Amino acid sequence: MKYLDEYRDGRAAEKLAAAIARTVTRPWTIMEVCGGQTHTIVKYGIDRILPPEVELVHGPGCPVCVTALEMIDRAHAIASRPDVIFCSFGDMLRVPGSRGDLLQLKAQGADVRIVYSPLDAVNLAAANPSRQIVFFAIGFETTAPPNAMAVWMARRRRLMNFSVLVSHVLVPPAMTAILQSPGNRVRGFLGPGHVCTVVGCDEYEPIARRFQVPIVVTGFEPLDLLEGVLWTVRQLEEGRAEVENQYGRAVRQHGNPASKALIEDVFEVCDRKWRGIGLIPQSGYTLRPEYRDHDAEQRFAVADIKTQESLVCISGEILKGLKKPHDCPAFGRACTPQTPLGATMVLLGRGLCRLLRLRPTPREEPADASPPLGTLVPLSSGKEV
Repeated sequence: MKYLDEYRDGRAAEKLAAAIARTVTRPWTIMEVCGGQTHTIVKYGIDRILPPEVELVHGPGCPVCVTALEMIDRAHAIASRPDVIFCSFGDMLRVPGSRGDLLQLKAQGADVRIVYSPLDAVNLAAANPSRQIVFFAIGFETTAPPNAMAVWMARRRRLMNFSVLVSHVLVPPAMTAILQSPGNRVRGFLGPGHVCTVVGCDEYEPIARRFQVPIVVTGFEPLDLLEGVLWTVRQLEEGRAEVENQYGRAVRQHGNPASKALIEDVFEVCDRKWRGIGLIPQSGYTLRPEYRDHDAEQRFAVADIKTQESLVCISGEILKGLKKPHDCPAFGRACTPQTPLGATMVLLGRGLCRLLRLRPTPREEPADASPPLGTLVPLSSGKEV
């Protein structure tokens, strides 16, 4: 399959790793900010084949993981109502709040349904006029266009029994918060490819200039990530701080104009709390006033629900690249995918703690450990390795 097997070739991966080793002359810490990228790095052992001078740290790139605990509790409060059909993508059903998860609520009789598109929830509202239909609208900028379209269509069809519980978060403010954190070690970023298919690369230019960090928008296959690391290391070694687009087969400089216009019409930027990190100013979306009739948080008066996160968990420091999962005393003990204390261990999420749960520690793995990569050859960019 084009753009799949071609980007998992072991020989091409070795070639890129060798190019990185030839280029790097000093230690650099690079953060990827997408959970899909973290998943690939751990699955294929990308971090294990890099030279020791290059350290990858893993940012807050999983929207399931960083959805605030209190927002999960608000979802449970709404879904528990007998007049509500609560709709969500499947990955949110196993995320525990203070009193269990949505799947447990469903087992207890709540009408919780998995949908494959927010438009499915809109159609449910049309088919069930006597019920309140609520869709759990989470995600980064990537899922904002279809969620915005659902609200836009419900308003156009006058479906006043449809509402959304909005918990959208935005990547650039999170990157800024990481760079401003005391003790920050991040010197370059692998930018989120899927997010940039929607919003483009423009929003990252001010961050690169202000903090003098290279940002390379990167894809999700092993060779994408190795090439992204190579481009980032080249910039760092040359003293450059630019935004580059490694993921050119999917990302355009200015993004998708139609999607951006729809987001702008339905949503406005707001402060948002991130699980493990806390409140980040201007880091989320909420509905604009003209669409507030479809705001489930207001309709069901759950905005005052507040929840205290675990004081033992260090996921906030992990998400900022300051610590590793094995530094946490609860890792794999009190904190497991089934009983997560923080964002990075959430079941079905792509947080680093969950991904590393079954992976040996550096002391346990053999010195010659290497990832199994497939067979393929061509690279994406045409740039010389």
